[in-house]
Amino acid sequence: MHVLITGAAGMIGRKLSARLVKDGQLNGQKIDRLTLIDVVAPEKPTGFGGAAELSASDLSSPGAAAKAIAGKPDVIFHLAGVVSGEAETDFDKGYRVNLDGTRALLEEVRAAGYKPKVVFTSSIAVYGAPFPASIADEFQLTPLTSYGTQKAICELLLADYNRRGILEGVGIRLPTICVRPGKPNNAASGFFSGIIREPLAGQEALLPVSESVRHTHASPRSAVGFLIHAAGLTREQLGPRINLAMPGVSCTVGEQIDALRRVAGDKVAARIRRHPDELVQRIVSGWAERLDAKRARDLGFKAEANFDDIVRAHIEDELGGKIAN
Repeated sequence: MHVLITGAAGMIGRKLSARLVKDGQLNGQKIDRLTLIDVVAPEKPTGFGGAAELSASDLSSPGAAAKAIAGKPDVIFHLAGVVSGEAETDFDKGYRVNLDGTRALLEEVRAAGYKPKVVFTSSIAVYGAPFPASIADEFQLTPLTSYGTQKAICELLLADYNRRGILEGVGIRLPTICVRPGKPNNAASGFFSGIIREPLAGQEALLPVSESVRHTHASPRSAVGFLIHAAGLTREQLGPRINLAMPGVSCTVGEQIDALRRVAGDKVAARIRRHPDELVQRIVSGWAERLDAKRARDLGFKAEANFDDIVRAHIEDELGGKIAN
């Protein structure tokens, strides 16, 4: 099997690559070829014995998408994109990368004349206020940010290409992935990870929003699981509605901090400093707080049961089980 991952140098891309190499197979078929692309060249996953093509490429650049699918990958994980905060502050870049890059990829699949599985990472930013107490699977898409709009348009494109038999698509609306390892990025949601990651590493973290802000989260471990599970779903299982919200843990920022305190202690939780940011608060206020995600759960998608488990997953996966004093 040949697998293509766009955005492969990103956090989820790296973890997905490592998981696929560890498993050695996808949907019961041995993975013998990987194509990994990003705007910076990804690294070859440790331990992969098959053929690996690694390249620095922007899918929105002329010819880049054609090159990416030249080997006719059986499964395409399309993760590449500009994150929410950057898409909001740089209008042109957001639409060029998130929309034009995706459209170019889908068009090259159509031109190639074969039907790969395409798993697209969408976002709960496709929803917009006013929100009910819990977002059901039938809730309308009324995004309040450029990022959410770009993701919603791509969902519609994916569904149409799927309907016409050009590919077999599934779009997964990710909740905020937390706790993200490494350095902060430009995502407006980055503080959700920062207020856990930095204190656990012995550093101060800034909190730009009120502790009453509620949001839905899943760990990077769960995000990789979503992607792999999505790749195994059939057209018959999905039906015509191929874009669906993923499960996650809905909690307030205050409850996040309480979970950090329970798992790591008062000293660690005390490293969070309140620092209001009007732009971040405005963006986050337009996001869904709680998702029903019944369809996803019925289809077998799984996430953590509580935020304590998300904190523990970060400590296990990224910190070797150790917390900085």
